Amino acid sequence: MTRLNILRSALAAALVLAFGGVAHAQKTTLTVYTALETDQLKAYQQGFNAVNPNIDIKWVRDSTGVITAKLLAEKANPQADVVWGVAASSLALLNRNGMLEPYAPLNLDAIMSQYRDKKNPPAWFGMNVFGATVCFNTVEAAKRNIAIPTSWKDLTKPEFKGQVVMPNPASSGTGYFDVVAWLALFGDKDGKGGGWEYMDALHANIAQYTHSGSKPCNMAAAGEYVAGISFEYRAQSNKLKGAPIELVFPKEGLGWDLEAFAIHKGTRNIEAARKLADWASSKDAMTLYGKNFALTAQPGVAPKLPNIPADYETRLIKLDFEESAANRERVLAEWLKRYDSKSEARK
Repeated sequence: MTRLNILRSALAAALVLAFGGVAHAQKTTLTVYTALETDQLKAYQQGFNAVNPNIDIKWVRDSTGVITAKLLAEKANPQADVVWGVAASSLALLNRNGMLEPYAPLNLDAIMSQYRDKKNPPAWFGMNVFGATVCFNTVEAAKRNIAIPTSWKDLTKPEFKGQVVMPNPASSGTGYFDVVAWLALFGDKDGKGGGWEYMDALHANIAQYTHSGSKPCNMAAAGEYVAGISFEYRAQSNKLKGAPIELVFPKEGLGWDLEAFAIHKGTRNIEAARKLADWASSKDAMTLYGKNFALTAQPGVAPKLPNIPADYETRLIKLDFEESAANRERVLAEWLKRYDSKSEARK
């Protein structure tokens, strides 16, 4: 090889190293706080990275109540860039505290108005609905001669004593929307009214309040209890795996919330966060959400899921996210005072 060729080869190698270093330096890591189920994270991250390979995601995951409390505690020194897959009622609370960066993602017009923040640009937008379901173990119920419930009030019957588990609303978004629904359906007058009377009666039959929305269904699926108050994704998943459960959608109406997306105010990675918002609102993302949930924020994307009733959306209670956020502290304080004695120990 001539000296000139050697110089050219050395120069080419140096350029490769230099540009490789630049490319590596431009790779961005987003810290994403989430309450998504752990078995959903990989597919969502892979979908995003297929179109944005230079943006890594560092997940910080816990149940909705824990993540919400963590974000509020970090208000003065935020650690999150993005909040993705946390209940919209929690995001409405964060927005009331001035913690979210409004942004209109590329696909905002495709998202139904009832499934996004009303302001323009919105502080948050929805991904999919998750709603209340009772996981009912038919094998264990047959042993105890317990009939399948059709209403929430059926769970207060004597035969269910010690056989019902549900999420703690201070820890779990699922638990919180259950409480919100019962207060809306049966009445709430500052700690009095039919909603609290219902929860008093239900509490008598509760074996345990868990700190996870999935756990009650998992416990019912495993035969530990007859009835686990949970949400349709976990119920559907367990049934498709062969668990001896039926999915019950109580006739009075269903509590629900949205898994939703927001950019945290003050992020130093705003452009990367906006790219994640654009993808999280896209039809590709909605298609992934629709594999797990019956209703997505973009209409007509989710396929019909087995075991989910065709009129599922009409069974959802009317929900005001701002009102839910405004009442959260008062409702949880009253609930904890009354019922926290049966909560599982925190790890």
